[in-house]
Amino acid sequence: MHIGTPTSSLAGPARRHVPRAVLALAVATALLSGTAASATGGPTSRVRIHDGRVDVPVRGGTASIDAATLRAEARTGDGRTVLLSAPAAQGLGKPSDPVRTADGAGWSYPENGLRAEVRADHGRLLVTLTGTPTGTPTGTLAGTGGDTTVRWPVTATDPAAAAIQFPRGEGLSVPVDDPFWNSSDGALVGEEQELSSQLSMPMWGYTLRAGRAGVSYIVPTDIGTSLTFASQDGRLRATAEHGFAAGNGTGAYTVAFSLTDGSPVAPAVDYRNWLAEHGQLGALSEKIKQNPQTAKLLGAFHAYAWGGARRPAYLDRLRELGVSRLWLGYDSDDSPMTGEDVRAAEAAGYLVGPYDSFANGQEKMDDPSPNSVWPDDVYPRFCVLRADGTPQPGFRKKGCYLSSQAFEQAEPLRHYLADRTRSLVANGADSYFLDVDAAGELFRDFDPGHPMTMDEDRANRLARMRRLTDGSYDASTGRHAPLVLGSESAGSWANEVLAFDHGSGTPVDGRLWAMETGHFDNGPQDPKDDGAWGGYTPEQAAATFFKPVRTTDFKPEHQARVAAALKAMYDPRYRVPLYETALHGSLVNVERWELPFGKLPEQKTTRALLAMLYNTPLNFVLSDRDPRDAQNLRELASLQQYFGPLHQAAGTQPLTSFRWLTGDHLVQRTVFGDGTLTVTANFGTTVHDGLPGGCVDAALRGRPGTQRLCPGDVVSG
Repeated sequence: MHIGTPTSSLAGPARRHVPRAVLALAVATALLSGTAASATGGPTSRVRIHDGRVDVPVRGGTASIDAATLRAEARTGDGRTVLLSAPAAQGLGKPSDPVRTADGAGWSYPENGLRAEVRADHGRLLVTLTGTPTGTPTGTLAGTGGDTTVRWPVTATDPAAAAIQFPRGEGLSVPVDDPFWNSSDGALVGEEQELSSQLSMPMWGYTLRAGRAGVSYIVPTDIGTSLTFASQDGRLRATAEHGFAAGNGTGAYTVAFSLTDGSPVAPAVDYRNWLAEHGQLGALSEKIKQNPQTAKLLGAFHAYAWGGARRPAYLDRLRELGVSRLWLGYDSDDSPMTGEDVRAAEAAGYLVGPYDSFANGQEKMDDPSPNSVWPDDVYPRFCVLRADGTPQPGFRKKGCYLSSQAFEQAEPLRHYLADRTRSLVANGADSYFLDVDAAGELFRDFDPGHPMTMDEDRANRLARMRRLTDGSYDASTGRHAPLVLGSESAGSWANEVLAFDHGSGTPVDGRLWAMETGHFDNGPQDPKDDGAWGGYTPEQAAATFFKPVRTTDFKPEHQARVAAALKAMYDPRYRVPLYETALHGSLVNVERWELPFGKLPEQKTTRALLAMLYNTPLNFVLSDRDPRDAQNLRELASLQQYFGPLHQAAGTQPLTSFRWLTGDHLVQRTVFGDGTLTVTANFGTTVHDGLPGGCVDAALRGRPGTQRLCPGDVVSG
């Protein structure tokens, strides 16, 4: 018997990149809901205005929003009432009377310079607030400088709310009354998460008790919007906040509300549909057609190589161990991979790509990373300037962050970015890892020579990533050299231009940075107060990447915080594949590169099971100077041999189902495509339906039986 919520199908109309089986599910769901005719909004006559409220037909019922407070609820087809949002968290001022518009209804808040418009869109309630441009407000709600902010919607306040789902990395589903997450141990209450950078997708949701139904929230205007968690009477709630600032390109704020089937991945299903409806959902299969080298990602684990691990002899060892596919990256240092090294990797069937970043600039004499050194006067002329006229400090406060607008203005004549890329792939590398660009930390640039809004910063980053993907970065030479492009912790907005990312597979807890830097109770300018994680020695096998670290390796006074952070990140009871539900089959998602598989021995089994369950690669670091090199290679080979055929079969397919099979959420199942691959993972310690604890079964359509992996049999702690 399946316990928990039902499978969530990919319902809703889709315009492209959606397999026929998924379209069939979409049509069936629309017909069953009885609202297929209103999927694209329906006639305005169906919008009803009464008593200061506006009723809008949505898939599965009718939504009603109060113009005075923005409190919103939905009445479902079976007679239930679901709270979409409590009233806005601060006064909005007296509204004008709602009136009909061409496709819905609208009203204004004259005291605060806001205009509200509501309508139905593809079965959703779509609410847009438009603010007065910066500097000419008719009023303010909060904030400074005359900019207006709104704290709304206020979500998961329904008395029947059971859990909140949000895309921290791959995704979490947190029971609203869970003691851990309501306490300081969970480090969630009071945390403000930027939708454009700290969350991997601009959506979240909540489910009702018994998985009866739920609500999905999508914010396409994610820049300038955050989500903050609070605990009231031992129950979590999540409130969005949007700042209206013309200089940041955030003058409009749109929230799309949907009723869902109560699946923990339903908000991601809704978001995948949204992307498809708006022509914003990429397809890995199409990327492979455009650049056949991309197919080498299917079945590949990912690894960064140091020292002799970049050389042909080491690559031969990998092949002899049976590693059939691998993405192999290398840092920019004084010993990059040579043409001979790249040819050896390609002969083994591997992809090779250098690490690079266009984000930072430093003085040449400051011993910076090679990626931070630029010709001419790029540094400091291209520095992002803050409102006070000072440069935006760069990574770890060194140098500055460079303006994407300055690069875009210069690129047609000076080719700074193209020249950098050409120099790094002159060895024949066919892939490229561009740090930072897709991670979503966006800047407003006040330099009059290259002014830029945050929205323009994103557009610039997309443009230059697209040039790397399609090969047009090299157009000035008359060549066409497309690259298999990856970036850091890719936000969903970058899914069309990337083939892979490193980072969005990790639900990062803020305490991870203290663990990595060694500064738990003091500042970065002070000596480390805990060196357990390791630093950047020894050469070619830096401890920060290669040294395994356990909770007990940290000082006693820090161990509780470390244990809580790892629980928040890796406890499988809270993990749900939101990112894969939305984007599997669009790009390949991997954990952060500084968290290779061997770094956290206590989490190895869980991480291996999650990778197989989600059909996502593991990442490694490789070095012939690593004292654990032989063990590392054995683990990589054993796990990749199991993973490879599964990912080759399903890597281009959507994740179409996720279920908890037990009440404790420790046995979980995923399905990809229309049954191409079914994976069942048992994170517990007891046998379930013949599957031992700590093991995973995979069934490929067309092949008899199941294939089993018990990571504890092949990895060492």
